[in-house]
Parts: sequence; structure tokens; C-alpha cells
Amino acid sequence: MHLLEKFQLQRLRFIRTIWFGLLSLGIMAQNEINQAEKPNFIIIFADDLGYGDLGSYGHPTIHTPNLDRMAMEGQKWTNFYVGASVCTPSRAALLTGRLPVRSGMASNKSRVLFPNSANGLPHEEITLAEQLKTVGYSTACVGKWHLGHKEEYLPPNHGFDYYYGIPYSNDMDLTRKLEGPTGYWDLWTKEYANLEISDFNVPLIRNTTIIERPADQRTITKRYTDESIQWITENREKPFFLYLAYNLPHVPLFASEEFMGTSKRGLYGDVVEEIDHNVGRIMRLLKNEGLADNTIVVFTSDNGPWIKTEISGGSAGLLRDGKGTTWEGGMREPCIFWSPGKITPKVVMELGTTMDLFSTFSKQAGAPMPTDREMDGVDLAPVLFDNEESPRSAVYYYRGRDLYAVRVGPYKAHFITQEVYVPNPKRVEHNPPLLYNLDVDPSERFDLSDEFPEIIAAIQEVVRKHNSKMRKAPDLLALKEKKK
Repeated sequence: MHLLEKFQLQRLRFIRTIWFGLLSLGIMAQNEINQAEKPNFIIIFADDLGYGDLGSYGHPTIHTPNLDRMAMEGQKWTNFYVGASVCTPSRAALLTGRLPVRSGMASNKSRVLFPNSANGLPHEEITLAEQLKTVGYSTACVGKWHLGHKEEYLPPNHGFDYYYGIPYSNDMDLTRKLEGPTGYWDLWTKEYANLEISDFNVPLIRNTTIIERPADQRTITKRYTDESIQWITENREKPFFLYLAYNLPHVPLFASEEFMGTSKRGLYGDVVEEIDHNVGRIMRLLKNEGLADNTIVVFTSDNGPWIKTEISGGSAGLLRDGKGTTWEGGMREPCIFWSPGKITPKVVMELGTTMDLFSTFSKQAGAPMPTDREMDGVDLAPVLFDNEESPRSAVYYYRGRDLYAVRVGPYKAHFITQEVYVPNPKRVEHNPPLLYNLDVDPSERFDLSDEFPEIIAAIQEVVRKHNSKMRKAPDLLALKEKKK
């Protein structure tokens, strides 16, 4: 090769090297820009909060100015649902975007996980945290987990970089000797004011290590918020996902000294108003740190109010029944979406569910949806950002492993009902199914099954198609650890 040809070849290689270097820098810069543009996500999940427990949803004596402001500045959804009417399956649905019967986190024998449960959320499931980590998000879970208390099932082993919280319900690990004719229920209906922290030996965990037992539940709402604020501050330089799951207002009810005796609604009101105050702290942080315009915050609850606990429980407002049922009060929840820079304020009457958050956040973050499994969520972006109708047309009401009811548009058909708050509750199958128009009759008082057989037939066809794609995982909740 002549000297000139060598020079030209070296020159070409040099130019190509420079070109690819510049191109690489450009791609890196673009990725950095894309990372900076990705929204942050915060899900705030209350426990056993009823549809009617916030001021903006009609409660006359619980003062919730911060959540009410969120509703005014964001979107207040009036037809938003959870994946189940009790804790464990509801949380599984939220984090996986799938009906809990698909993951094994639904049971007809043991409605939730307990401190002696052998299993937890399977590692084959993809959590929202794992999904977002694939596109560069920092992730944290603060608060109640209830998807497995063993180390292998805790949040750090399900995609969360950081965990601080109680691994199950705050009424578990009961140490008090039960008195009274109804035992456990007397704690909430008669003795709740006399409860002590030591009556519940629940552990407080940081990552996978127990740091306090029993957890001081009088300060737990404040401490969850403190941890969340610190974590947001430390992780604000890259996109983040925070799942903040308050243990309250699930019984036992505990409030800090600052809020004890301050609500007209009594102790339950004290607890809800303290949660509202701490939500306000997070909102102020986001505004003060310039994060509000690029952060999407969702506030909702895992299921309806635990009516059996009487004065210690919340209210479903005009909805029928509560926790544990497939009536509206068990699964329709208050839900507020807030993001001043992205979401147009309005009252939304479209259908939505917690499972839709997986799909919606994945799309906003640029994370491809899983294709190796059946997903149950839809992307709510058309409603949140474009003032369009919801792509969700149906809601499925499972109780344990069985499909009890289905809503299509405004009409809801109950194929099975089971009252919870009566002595010796019985499962009743309905043929024809009960039928209600929830737009006209949200309290489910007036059965229309005799008038609209064609609507029932249409819903039954929706059920047939749904069942044709349903693959139920084995029941993982019923198996308990053997006593040593």
C-alpha cells in the first residue's frame, strides 16, 4: 500500500472514530435528556380507608385540607377500583398489574397472609418497581408490605432499592389476652381506647433487618413520611418511584400526641387527619424542591372500610357495605391523581383500577410491557393527559379465587353474593344475576335483572371471554409454616 493510501485510510479511520465518538456522545446526551424528562411516580396507599372518609368525598367531620387541595389541583376519580376487597390480594394487584388470582395471592381459605404464612409474592411476578428499574428508576417501599414477611419475599427482593416498614397488618402478632364474648372484635368496638403498643408485637424493618419490635405505632405515620422525604431528597437526581403504604387507618388505631383528640370524628378521624397532614408534607416538599411538575402522585386505599370494627372503622359513604365484600363499598375507593405540570384538574367519572397504574406508569417511563403473561391493566393516559374516555370498559370483582361480579359500563351484574357483616354469612348464587345501574344507583338498591335480560346476556359474554383467558395460579396464601 502506497504511503498516500495509508494516510488516506488512517484519515478515514480517524474521521470515522471521531464521528462514532460524537454520535455516541449525542446518544448519551439524549439518554440523559430522556432520563431527566421521565416523570417520577409516588403511590400513597392508605389501609381500610373508605370511599366516604375524605372531605372531598363527602365526609362531614373529617378535616382533610391537603388531600382536598390535591383533588382540586389534580383529578378526583369517582369510579376507581382495587383488585380485591382485602389487603394481600389488593396489594398484589397494584404492584403486578394483574388480578391476584393469576399470581396465587388470592385464596378462599386464608384471605390474607399472616405472620405464620409460608409463602409470599412469587418471584416470577414482575412488580412495578422491577419494571421501572429496567429504565433507570430508583425505587423505594415505605410502609405496609403484606406480600410475604420472610426475607426472600420482602421488598428488596422484589425490585425495591430501599424498604422501611411493617411487613404485614398492624393488628397481627397480638399479645393481649382477649376478653369479652366476641374476643378479637371487642378490641375495636369496646376496648380500643385502652390498647397499648405492646399489645401488637409487629416488627419495624429497614431493608431486611428488624430495627424495632414492637413498632411504636403512635409515631409510625410521621416516621414513614420522614423516611419518604429523606429518600426523595437523596434520590431526586434521577427518576424515582416511591410506594408509600400507610398501615393506618386499619385497626388498631394510634395517633401521635399532636393529633390525639383533635378530630370531631374521634380517634378514627385523628388518624385520617394525621395521614392528611403528612401527605401535605410530601406535597410541600415536591413543590419546594421543584419536583412537582415532573412527579405524578396517586392517593388511594387498598380496600373499603372494615365495618365490623364499628366506631373504629371508616365509611363507604353512599356505597353499599365495605371491606371483604364485592359490593361497591368493598372495592370502589377514593382516588386522586396529582401532577401540576401534567394533569388537567377535573372530576373524572371514567373507570379505572389500581392495576392500570402498572400500564400507565410503564408507558410514561418508556418501559415495554411484559409480553409473556396476561396483564389486566390499561393505560389511563388518554384520561389523565388528553381529556379522552378511559380505555377501561369492565371491572372484575373477585372474592378470593371466584368471580362474584362484573361491571361493564354503568351496569354491574352480581353472579354470587356473600354478606360479611351478618351472623353465619352464606354464599348465594344468583340466576339470573342481580343487576344494578351504578350511574343511577351507586348504592346498589334497585335490582334491574327482570327489566334488562339483554344487558345481562352482554355481560355474560364479557365473562365468557374473560374466563377463556384466565389461568389461575395455585393458592399460595393457605399454606402455613409448620410449628417448631
